[in-house]
Amino acid sequence: MPRLAILLPLLLLLAACQSDNPYQASSLPLPPAPAAAANSFDASAYPAAPRDWARYQHWRWQQAPAGQALAEDAELASAVANALEQRGLRPAQPDRPADLLVRAQLDEQRRYYSYPEQLGGHYAHGPYGDYRGVHGQVPLTREVEERFLLLQVELLDAANGQVIWRGRSEQRLTGPASTLLYPAAEQALQPFPPH
Repeated sequence: MPRLAILLPLLLLLAACQSDNPYQASSLPLPPAPAAAANSFDASAYPAAPRDWARYQHWRWQQAPAGQALAEDAELASAVANALEQRGLRPAQPDRPADLLVRAQLDEQRRYYSYPEQLGGHYAHGPYGDYRGVHGQVPLTREVEERFLLLQVELLDAANGQVIWRGRSEQRLTGPASTLLYPAAEQALQPFPPH
């Protein structure tokens, strides 16, 4: 009897699911496309095709690297060429076309930081230990200037001239800029080629 009490409601539920669907599909046909739709193509509606980075093997300067007054242009060109060489990119021979065009720009940036500092006051020994008093303290603001070497390297597709990759590096200038060119170029090209 208990089995029948459970089985009967399940059968009734299953029979209720077998009824006809009251909702009927009805739609109007799509209107015809406008005549101009056959000739227009919106490339921005589709994702870009993945870039084949292996086809880029030879490069040439698009413009000579600018070292500003920080370093010689030849030193900057040598540092960037060395970093490109580390990534398997070779300079194009004069009689061969290049796959990539390279631009490099070196710049200096000065940043100023300020922080508060308290000077003055008195220092005393008391029965409960040493303490610094607040009498006569003068609030001062110290400013620190830091110089940074900024290197930006851009790689352009030689076929269409579009920038396909850009790298940037910052190095704190503590000495001559020429000593930082190779590490800066290595850092700027570190993530190349993208995966």
